[in-house]
Amino acid sequence: MVALAGEQAGGARRILDITVEYLKTRVQFGRFIGSFQALKHFAADLLLEVESATSAAQHAAAQYAAAYDQAVGGDASKAAGAVALAGFACAEAFETTALHAIQMHGGIGFTWEHPAHLFLRRARSGAQLFGSSRAHRERYLVAKGA
Repeated sequence: MVALAGEQAGGARRILDITVEYLKTRVQFGRFIGSFQALKHFAADLLLEVESATSAAQHAAAQYAAAYDQAVGGDASKAAGAVALAGFACAEAFETTALHAIQMHGGIGFTWEHPAHLFLRRARSGAQLFGSSRAHRERYLVAKGA
């Protein structure tokens, strides 16, 4: 799960970077579409999702490493909670970012000429293979003792 969370956070960041670059180059109505306020706000919201996912993935990796480093004397329950948190935070951020990236690309996002749809497929396959966000949230609550 730690590796998948890192992959999902990285995938979310990459598709956001691709989308922002597209917004800077696509012209509509004589203006770059990145200058439209609605798209700026959309991109800012996605950046928050990506940064949160990155923090969750890094925290999970650090807790996991500390839990199994006997010199530090880490706590396995902290690691389990951090991994579960990264499990749902990164999965949701990746899927949300990929879905909105397709919308921000317009019709090109669904074509074979653009990789945006591949990011969405990858985001959804993680949930099928390693459990849904709901399952990770339940693991998180169990690890926190709630």
